Amino acid sequence: MLGEHVLRVRSLYKRILQLHRVLPPDLKALGDQYVKDEFRRHKTVGSDEAKRFMQEWEVYAAVLWQQAKDNRQNSSGKACFGTFLPEEKLNDFSDEQIGQLQELMQEATKPNRQFSLPESSKPKC
Repeated sequence: MLGEHVLRVRSLYKRILQLHRVLPPDLKALGDQYVKDEFRRHKTVGSDEAKRFMQEWEVYAAVLWQQAKDNRQNSSGKACFGTFLPEEKLNDFSDEQIGQLQELMQEATKPNRQFSLPESSKPKC
């Protein structure tokens, strides 16, 4: 059972890094580092937290895959990535997770970035 879980984790990790290849270079670098840090940070969590962790990252991978597919089919050539984060979901975050989200936002919105993020909470295409 443990070996099966390890294989699922590795497979998901590799799939996410492969999906990041479609992102703009700066966003890819930021995403890759974040994924590596999060998977490393969650190596020793309990089974309930590991299950939730895997579910959330599987949803992320599915959304990113769909957005990449939609962007390939988009004739305007303008790529759109991201999703709305509802307040209800934010309320479920721990203080540590809110801090990580804040750090990620600060890193993603640095003035010297080479990619642009939408000003609103919803992605613009």
